[in-house]
Amino acid sequence: MHCPFCDTQDTKVIDSRLVSDGASVRRRRECNACKERFTTFETAELVMPRVIKSDGSREPFNEDKLRNGLLRALEKRPVSVESMEQAIQNVKSALRATGEREITSQVIGGLVMENLKAIDKVAYIRFASVYRAFDDIREFGEEIARLND
Repeated sequence: MHCPFCDTQDTKVIDSRLVSDGASVRRRRECNACKERFTTFETAELVMPRVIKSDGSREPFNEDKLRNGLLRALEKRPVSVESMEQAIQNVKSALRATGEREITSQVIGGLVMENLKAIDKVAYIRFASVYRAFDDIREFGEEIARLND
């Protein structure tokens, strides 16, 4: 770690503590050259895979798109924000667990549908109707029948 005062790389850690949520570490450091003290925060960098869209284009994973899709499906449904946020975390964890650098949008859609199925059946059908591009009422009926299986 470079000292922000003299730019020397020779620093030592004096104290380490978990930050309140446990997702990062606060470290108190001292420069061995100028003896100045400073604080650093460390967090794990979790790299999400790139998304391969159905047209073959690639883009970085966008959590906002995931959240907006869930919000649209869950609109006016009796589902807590905590449940939705947990679903987002579930999808992100499953994507990271694949270990893949790139993943198709179909895989992401499938993970979203699994989570919606567990949270709210109506939201699941809403999402499925857009995701699978239902053409007529028969396809809705078939998906609802699969829900009961």
